[in-house]
Amino acid sequence: MVAPAPWPYPRWIAHRGAGKLAPENTLAAFRLGAAHGYRMFECDAKLSADGVPFLLHDDTLQRTSNGQGIAGEQPWAALSQLDAGRWHSRAWAGEPLPTLANVIGFCLANACLLNIEIKPTPGLEHATGLAVAREAHRLWPANGAAAAPLLTSFRPESLAGAREGADALPRGLLLDSLWAGWLEAAVSLDCRAIVCHHRLWDATTVAAVQSLGLRTLSYTVNDEAVALRLLALGVDGIITDALDSFAPGE
Repeated sequence: MVAPAPWPYPRWIAHRGAGKLAPENTLAAFRLGAAHGYRMFECDAKLSADGVPFLLHDDTLQRTSNGQGIAGEQPWAALSQLDAGRWHSRAWAGEPLPTLANVIGFCLANACLLNIEIKPTPGLEHATGLAVAREAHRLWPANGAAAAPLLTSFRPESLAGAREGADALPRGLLLDSLWAGWLEAAVSLDCRAIVCHHRLWDATTVAAVQSLGLRTLSYTVNDEAVALRLLALGVDGIITDALDSFAPGE
């Protein structure tokens, strides 16, 4: 059994800023999440065609903006003009896509913590991990009042890029299945956490991860029975959309 490293993050983490209560991955969502008492946020970061890290989950723009096409093939000057709020509801019309720098600025100003999922455009896995890590390291004060961002990804290549870009920032491997060699891959990438779909956690997987000193996080938990099961297993972090159902102090 390896003793775990210190873990300065809260158990409850708001998914994409405010879950489904506001347009995901926007500053409006972060503000609403903070109003619900959350102090750590998950978000998705990718690169524009000219290398600006910005927030967006999908490869394409259609679902969460009035744009079209592959986001990573467009320059930030064009992306910055899109409406990323109207798709959700009229109340959020005109909300722009934020840069990673915008979101880090919000978190630092409000003493919030951040889990940045590296969400690369296909083919840019390593480059996106490298750039996102460098940007987070550049903007987040070393040894500041708030713990450094946790960088996570489903893509080992992105985590390798993040390690190259800013090895001091903690990393976590995201999993939607327990593929062969997943735990060995996390160790080889010097990850501090495994972030699983909640169905993948059971007593065996939790024990295997914790025996190596790694932390256990779960996504996306919106049901009370699921949350209670995970808490009983002793997971370290729960990522949720249901900000109006779960108090972050629970």
